[in-house]
Amino acid sequence: MMSCVSVGLVVVVLLGSEALGKSVTGLFKSEVARQQNGQFITTFMYQGDNGLLVCRLENSALAIEQESRLLLYQGMGSYLDNLSCPERLSIARFTILFNEEEHNQSIPRQSSPTTWQVLYADRYTCQENAVIPHHPDLSFTILLLNPDSAGNPLEHFSAEGAGLHTFYFLLLLAYFIACCIYLKPLSQALRKGGPMHTVLKVLTTALALQGCSALCNYIHLARYSRDGTGIPLMGSLAEFWDMVSQVSMLYMLLSLCVGWTLGRGRKPQSRPLQWEQSKASTAVAVGGGVVQAALLLWEQCSDTESQHHSYHAQQSLPGLLLMALRVGLALLLASVLYQIISTERSTLKRDFYLCFAKGCFLWFLCHPVLFLLSVVFYEHQRAKVVTIGVILCQSISMVILYQLFLSRSLYWEVSSLSSVSLPLTMSRTNHRGRY
Repeated sequence: MMSCVSVGLVVVVLLGSEALGKSVTGLFKSEVARQQNGQFITTFMYQGDNGLLVCRLENSALAIEQESRLLLYQGMGSYLDNLSCPERLSIARFTILFNEEEHNQSIPRQSSPTTWQVLYADRYTCQENAVIPHHPDLSFTILLLNPDSAGNPLEHFSAEGAGLHTFYFLLLLAYFIACCIYLKPLSQALRKGGPMHTVLKVLTTALALQGCSALCNYIHLARYSRDGTGIPLMGSLAEFWDMVSQVSMLYMLLSLCVGWTLGRGRKPQSRPLQWEQSKASTAVAVGGGVVQAALLLWEQCSDTESQHHSYHAQQSLPGLLLMALRVGLALLLASVLYQIISTERSTLKRDFYLCFAKGCFLWFLCHPVLFLLSVVFYEHQRAKVVTIGVILCQSISMVILYQLFLSRSLYWEVSSLSSVSLPLTMSRTNHRGRY
């Protein structure tokens, strides 16, 4: 059921999304414009007809005196970095001279989504020896708008962020439906305890944190769709909850694998497959969690332009190191599980470990694999493919692990325990006849 919902979410979001826009506020600074050969303001990916840029100033008289202007470049990318200051100012696709408090600039039709860069310059930008007079900085608000479904420039997302708002809404809907169906039996299993009680608690905590992250992202994007600013606190909370969920899952998976390996020689047959804690397994799990948390924080600090707090597609050094860490951990877990499976005589236990391996590999490898596969998509689709794909794959991984650890028949036989003590048993009667 969950897999069908996940596939439906991907189809709806990727095929039914529309291009939207954003809002930027700040100060135009002459000194910064000179240092950067034009002060960088923002980038925006326009799509279709009726794109619009609106700039509002608080001191148009000062802007006229400084010959202030806004420069728009279409699809230039890093090419601008190789140009001299005069060349950079001369090749702008549009130049908006500030002689009024509000300026509207229509964007020509885009046959495909194209990134536009916005820079600020004035009379002092290319004059290195000129003295910049002491004057207040210009306060501005810039609205960058793509057309909505009716063709009017009213919405507030760049083309690469289109559809994320709808995705998080559908994701929350799926979480709500799943909670309505499975909350009661899951709470009964947690109250009852059992050999995998700790695993179920960590899984439930990680899934709840993912739900909190999705809710915060939805609230942030719901406001963002109206004003182009959103609620930055909610975006930051979404990042935080997701990072805690990632670290929790990493700690659990490493603890289980390493603990099983270290405890195989001394584990009594009456308590197989349980969470075997030791100094070594705890050290490995905590170390992996700390490294991942540090990389996630570093990645967020380096992502200054993200408006929808999507770290999954960040192509920065910490982002690449994070993917390398996940690949390395997947190889470590593969080695550990291979050692366990190769020496295990019980077919049921081998099936248990193989199913556990599927959940682990899906969790760790979905981000690197989707990142590599995203190159076949258009530029404006790559971030969405990676972000949506990672969230769905990790949710499916949790479902696989839940099914494994809550299995009534397979786990009853593997654990060699009385079915009365297992999670999600049907009733205390008729078990002996059934098993």
